Order: sequence, then structure tokens, then C-alpha cells
Amino acid sequence: MRHIVGWVKEWARNDTASTAVEFSLVAVPFTYILIGIIEISLMFGAASVLNGATNDAARLIRTGQAQTSADPETTFRDVLCSSASALIRCNRLQYEVIAIPDFDSFANFPPNFNDDGDLQPQGFDAGGVNTTVLIRTAYRYQFMTPMLGEVLSDASNNSRLMMATVVLQTEPYEF
Repeated sequence: MRHIVGWVKEWARNDTASTAVEFSLVAVPFTYILIGIIEISLMFGAASVLNGATNDAARLIRTGQAQTSADPETTFRDVLCSSASALIRCNRLQYEVIAIPDFDSFANFPPNFNDDGDLQPQGFDAGGVNTTVLIRTAYRYQFMTPMLGEVLSDASNNSRLMMATVVLQTEPYEF
């Protein structure tokens, strides 16, 4: 019995593997935090790409390139999708282009959402020369990290709606 007690005391004082034990306790939370930081970075990157793609596509409407093309909506969508394709799936990208009376009436055209929280587009009307146009794009970012999605999502399906809005006046593109 005395031999067993001595062995237990010696085992309790032995710290040769303490670093490995401590790391094993910290490794799982550390890895989860690291993956969460990467995913949050991807989410903010997708939001930035959405804003840039919306501005690129809005330029077509501002300069009249979309309106003078054979199919204005297809031209707009193609530029929007090609600009956003780095982090955003085009088939989940929603947009609406609305000709509005003037800049002051922007507040009269709030976005409409369905029961799932997705944008319900109000159509595509790029207007004409010197027209004020509201361009709104939306993308629902799907979280991959389980608990992070529950904390940051704005819907029940672990996703967050990102929107970009541009209000502009078209240039006098007809000569």
C-alpha cells in the first residue's frame, strides 16, 4: 500500500506532459475561434464585393449603356454577376432598379421583404436621360460555422441579409 501511495505522489508531481495536456484543453476553442474569424472575414468581404459590384453595375445605368443595349436587365445582371462572382453566388443575388421622381423621394421606396426576410424585387426600370434611379441589391450570406451563425444571423436558417443601395441620376447620354 505504501508503494502505491508513493507512486501516486510521484505521478502527481510529474509535469513532463503538462504542456501537451494544457494545449489539448485549449486547442478546440482556439481552432473554433480561428475558424470564426476567417468566416467573419469572408462575410465582410462578401459585403464589400456586393457594394463594389452594385457600383459597377450602377455605372452602366448612370452612363446609359444599359438603357441603350438590346436587353438592359440582362446587361445589368451580367455586369453585376461578373463583378460579384469572387465571393457571391449569382443565383442567390437579388436586385431591383426603380426610376424615382427625385432624390428626396428615396424614402418613399423602402425595400420589401418576404416572410423569410429575402428582398422582394419591385422590378427593373432603368429610366431614361436625366432620370433619378434607385438601385438596390441584396444577398443572403449563409454561415458555415454552426454557433457563429446562430449569433450573427438575422434569420432562422443561419444566414444574414446584406444589402447595397445606390441612388443616382442618369447622364444625358443621348446626343
